[in-house]
Amino acid sequence: MVAPKTWWLKLRMFLLTTILFGIVYALITVVGFFLGIGNLLFFGLMAIGITVFQFLIGPSIVGWSMKVKYVTEKEEPELHQTIENLAKKAGLPKPRIGISASPVANAFAFGRWKSDGRVCVTQGILKLMSKKELEAVLGHEISHLKNRDVVFMTIISVIPLIAWYLAWSTMFSRDDRGSLAILGIFAFVIYFITNFLVMYASRIREYYADAGSVQLGRKPHDLASALYKLVYSSARMPKQAIKQVEGVKAFFANDISRAHHEIMELQQLDLDKSGHIDEHELNQFKEKHLKLGFGDKLMEAFSTHPNMLKRIKKLSEY
Repeated sequence: MVAPKTWWLKLRMFLLTTILFGIVYALITVVGFFLGIGNLLFFGLMAIGITVFQFLIGPSIVGWSMKVKYVTEKEEPELHQTIENLAKKAGLPKPRIGISASPVANAFAFGRWKSDGRVCVTQGILKLMSKKELEAVLGHEISHLKNRDVVFMTIISVIPLIAWYLAWSTMFSRDDRGSLAILGIFAFVIYFITNFLVMYASRIREYYADAGSVQLGRKPHDLASALYKLVYSSARMPKQAIKQVEGVKAFFANDISRAHHEIMELQQLDLDKSGHIDEHELNQFKEKHLKLGFGDKLMEAFSTHPNMLKRIKKLSEY
């Protein structure tokens, strides 16, 4: 099966961004109506200002949240070499490379533009993966930078935050007409819709990053095995460790919050109970018909990542 074209991802991301900012404009218009303000230029500029501010400081927040330490080639020669090779294949400048002290096994990529790309791994993943599995995960992260979906996500993720702030600052306010409470309810509905769309965008980009890893020469079964190990490792982590990094889980290779549920499903793939997925096991899974229940579909709709069985099924088709 041919991997999906990245222009289709970028088009969908652009359309989603346009829709989301259209919703924000509608929200600002309603705010102006309820507050009796005719000139909405100030509110429009404020929304743009918040978006630009998040865009500029977003990478610093992610790095600070994950306690990232950027490492030199002398400190981590093998990691540098692997990422540099993948970046060259992707036609990207070499990103900054960092290691997070988090014990939660994962990797993540972020940055404002191509020359500002950063690829980071946690201490946990370095101890968990084989060389080929780690390369597959890093190929996935490099693909996020190549597709520039990180930039889209940084921009659009501020929109639900604006709606959430408006909702909670007005929903329980009291005035003679009750207009502020109505405004708060409206803002909360907008938050729900925009957050739903942002999560949809986040799920789309994961499929493309998986395909990108394969296009960079990584084997589908190595990435499938790496994802299986990430889920298994997350499921065994103490809840406190998961909570400490839950705020940035959208950047991770898998949804760490769903690991306990996902590991029960994924165990069916590990036919020989070896703890990883080999090429034969992935081919066996390819022949199976995948049918998800209503609960699984609902859970996926409110997640930043696709259902893991669907995701590995897609990998088996490459």
